[in-house]
Amino acid sequence: MSSRRQFLGMAALSGGALVTGSSFKSSEEYDVPSVIENLKPMTDGVEPITVEERKKRIARAQELMEKNKIDGIFIEGTTSSVYFTGMRWGQSERTFGLVIPAKGAIAYICPKFEEDRAKELINPVFGDDVRCWEEHESPYKLIVDVIKSRGVKYKRIGMEERVRFFIANGVQLAAPDFKVVDATPVTAGCRMIKSPAELALMQKANDVTIEAYKATFSSIKPGMKQGELNANLGAAFRKLGYSGGALIAIGKYSAMPHGSIVPQVIQEGDIVLIDGGTSVEGYASDITRTIVCGKPTARQIEVWNLELEAQNAAFNAIKIGAPCEVVDAAARAVIEKAGYGKNYGLPGLPHRTGHGIGMEGHEWTNFVKGNKTPIQAGMCFSNEPTISIPGEFGIRLEDCLYVTPSGPKFFTQQSVSIEQPFG
Repeated sequence: MSSRRQFLGMAALSGGALVTGSSFKSSEEYDVPSVIENLKPMTDGVEPITVEERKKRIARAQELMEKNKIDGIFIEGTTSSVYFTGMRWGQSERTFGLVIPAKGAIAYICPKFEEDRAKELINPVFGDDVRCWEEHESPYKLIVDVIKSRGVKYKRIGMEERVRFFIANGVQLAAPDFKVVDATPVTAGCRMIKSPAELALMQKANDVTIEAYKATFSSIKPGMKQGELNANLGAAFRKLGYSGGALIAIGKYSAMPHGSIVPQVIQEGDIVLIDGGTSVEGYASDITRTIVCGKPTARQIEVWNLELEAQNAAFNAIKIGAPCEVVDAAARAVIEKAGYGKNYGLPGLPHRTGHGIGMEGHEWTNFVKGNKTPIQAGMCFSNEPTISIPGEFGIRLEDCLYVTPSGPKFFTQQSVSIEQPFG
């Protein structure tokens, strides 16, 4: 039994590709399957990041500033702002953000007319120094002034990677005797290594995604439009108490890693690839499952099994202290040995084997050739060595993992077979 629901035109962002389900019009109605209607919320037991943990993050950032000879860093109101202070703001043409000095309390740089709103969002436990600039004044001088007021040792000001050029350039012009440098060693140095609390939130996000997928995959049938399947998945996430979605690619379009804008309808024998996830207290999941609608062919099974072999090879290459690039090399070696294209040649593996994940679906660091970053306990990655065969189909299996002192562990159980996508 299912109930009548209207599809509202959901859009999902997954792996850099915007998916709108363009073959399913917003005016259409459809039946939400009972397996989705019967899902129950999975919101119990979610523990937000504490103030004490954020304080430790700030202290760690200050340690890394000293190590990298930086007097202070500037962060706009983006993800790193949330990471360190819990404050969400965003970006506009007016400079707003926070300065974390190498020593002393955080300060905030704010347009004067936004001061009251900013003070509503700022937790003063991290610092209550709010420095405001009027419309005709320079916010860049205020950034420099904060760092000078906390003490200068190296005359180096770090910019978090999401800080826009006009701000970094403005600070450099306001402080010609300072050097503006990349703050990624500080921000990524903190965010790459996840705490037990972060891992717990990521585990919940993965658990929720698997439950949404299980219900949604059971709804797949010949004649189903791409958009209807995406609507089912969105409904499943909502029933579980979250928002989420996915890239959905069908048949030959599954060979395009980020899908196609061409409207798609599932037919008997088609590959169906779903790549997406959700977020729990700001921590992301990213899971891909690939099946066949109906009975798979010997060719589809062969390629699917090779993909699983490559995913396993990548996982087994993860060792504490090893450079990240060896993981990509291990997966690629399996695929190339089977006769597929070398490097990024098609048919074959057209992209890196995996990316970092945490508060953002894609963050530091990557399983890719040339990345010498040593693998450390606390790092989290996707493991997704796609096999793309243009004009035919593609297979991607993606599970995210975290690195423990004794080696890697998946957040999810891998697919067992093309006919059994959930372990």
